[in-house]
Amino acid sequence: MLRIAIVGAGLIGRAWAIVFARGGHRVALWDKQPGQAERALEFAATVLPDLDRHGLLRGQRPAEVQARLQVETELDAALAQADYVQENTPEVLDSKRAVYAELDRLAPAAAILASSTSALLPSRFTDHLPGRERCLVAHPINPPYLVPAVELVPAPWTAPQTMARARQILADAGQVPIMMRREIDGFVMNRLQGALLQEAFRLVADGYAGVEDVDVGIREGLALRWSFMGPFETIDLNAPGGVRDYAGRYESMYAGLFEQMQRRVPWSGETMDRVEAERRARLPADALAARQLWRDRRLMALAAHKQAGRDDQTP
Repeated sequence: MLRIAIVGAGLIGRAWAIVFARGGHRVALWDKQPGQAERALEFAATVLPDLDRHGLLRGQRPAEVQARLQVETELDAALAQADYVQENTPEVLDSKRAVYAELDRLAPAAAILASSTSALLPSRFTDHLPGRERCLVAHPINPPYLVPAVELVPAPWTAPQTMARARQILADAGQVPIMMRREIDGFVMNRLQGALLQEAFRLVADGYAGVEDVDVGIREGLALRWSFMGPFETIDLNAPGGVRDYAGRYESMYAGLFEQMQRRVPWSGETMDRVEAERRARLPADALAARQLWRDRRLMALAAHKQAGRDDQTP
């Protein structure tokens, strides 16, 4: 059992707390905003029974997982015995640098310092630290207790053993690490998602398809395969001779499409008016929160389905 410190207990921090507590670790939550860490415990109490009903607590009872969560009112107390720190503070560079100076000063020398940032490169907020070799980004998709992929991104000075140990800790907690070899803006997942979103906006802006039709193309088409395999495995299985055969057959087609994809469409103005109008016609604004709950329950069902089939990897 490790000791995990959650620094910043908002939307992402509270989700990470569930991941690590479910993984069998003691979790200390700290947030500078009074009451935020306590609200994270309340959130866990509402979510854990749903996870239990879907078989997503690794055979544990909700009360067992909840008992591993504790609130600390002082940062130094939360960090005092930490083996691993998951930081989830705002995406503001100057404050992130200040936070990491404190984490590096207060956390035990052997503790890993990981950030949930989705927008800041680790080199931008760890370069000034005496212990910078133990720092990295561990960026999840929210909520990480339902979506296991997590990007591990090194700064140029992150020690290989830091990456290896972080990978093991997260894998043991049930996550699936993406091991990046070096940092780049957007990491892996936001670069892939950004490319898809840009084309989606372009198709709508240029009048080729409506918002719902684009959603159908993913929801009822590509995502069915993507829910259990990635793009390289997809094309490897989509040609008789595998990935090289696929490239030989279709590269020229995609090369032609790429030339049409070089114009960026702003996500604002008339295009956003159209996108928002079509979305609000399908889902009124006052129904967003209820639909978010529906989404999370569907993710639970999908996670349970994937977990049940995880051992079936053979043809």
